[in-house]
Amino acid sequence: MSLLSDLLNLDLSDSTEKVIAEYIWIGGSGMDIRSKARTLPGPVSDPSKLPKWNYDGSSTGQAPGKDSEVILYPQAIFKDPFRRGNNILVMCDCYTPAGEPIPTNTRYNAAKIFSHPDVAAEEPWYGIEQEYTLLQKDVNWPLGWPIGGYPGPQGPYYCAAGADKSFGRDIVDSHYKACLYAGINISGVNGEVMPGQWEFQVGPAVGISAGDQVWVARFILERITEIAGVVLSLDPKPIQGDWNGAGAHTNYSTKSMRSDGGFDVIKKAIEKLGLRHEEHIAAYGAGNERRLTGKHETADINTFQWGVANRGASIRVGRDTEKNGKGYFEDRRPASNMDPYVVTSMIAETTILWKQN
Repeated sequence: MSLLSDLLNLDLSDSTEKVIAEYIWIGGSGMDIRSKARTLPGPVSDPSKLPKWNYDGSSTGQAPGKDSEVILYPQAIFKDPFRRGNNILVMCDCYTPAGEPIPTNTRYNAAKIFSHPDVAAEEPWYGIEQEYTLLQKDVNWPLGWPIGGYPGPQGPYYCAAGADKSFGRDIVDSHYKACLYAGINISGVNGEVMPGQWEFQVGPAVGISAGDQVWVARFILERITEIAGVVLSLDPKPIQGDWNGAGAHTNYSTKSMRSDGGFDVIKKAIEKLGLRHEEHIAAYGAGNERRLTGKHETADINTFQWGVANRGASIRVGRDTEKNGKGYFEDRRPASNMDPYVVTSMIAETTILWKQN
């Protein structure tokens, strides 16, 4: 095993200028992260300088077998924390050979919204709180839970320390450092209310980069849990009953909201979000109705409400924002399995571009 570790950690820069690029994309379910690697003649820092590539879309549920080629367009580059050196991770989106975005390419529409002059002028900032659950591989049961049984009730586990309260910290800290190495603006991690559940935060990130960074952070977490022999779950309610679900609370502000008088802009934006509540819920993640019950720090899925410092609301405004008269708000509705391209662009579209009839 020591030789295998030596080879995995081999520094290629001593012997070649060539680098390895891991091309990452989203598969047909909208949640399955796929990737494959290729050799490049030298270091690359600009995604537009990377070659397009292709893959078999019939094997990812994205193309028929008789015409299976899907084209990868490189969009964002990150340092590779696994291979290190000049090796890179490349976030891509997917197109037909004719250059049309395939139906599951949600990045394409998001990029159109974020490039709209009115949206770009507002410099939308996002901070995404990605909750997730670590499962024991062979039994599909949360890490640290007794097989076929339950731990003590929620209460001692949130942000806790100790072998009887915190499960999977080595994975969480490995992921934290790997994201920082990659160039992801990960801003923190914490243990969540349900044992075996954790959260990392990405942001502030501007526009389309928020989606790129969350997807690559998810990919890195998938790879680390693979190494650890643990399963990553983004299910919004992995355990039924009196246990917290998992969300992806999305913090948001625009230039106008961050400026003097911004609280009035925030209130108008929240009003628009309320008017389009059903449309947003439909796009905020599958199975979210199991999580948004009005219990466990959620608002009921059929009810839209907002409040200051209210974690049982659809939209929460922080005390500092209220006090300063400007700042940001938190959309607490998105599920842990939401598509960050869809959620971030939809919030921008509703609050900046959408006009009430």
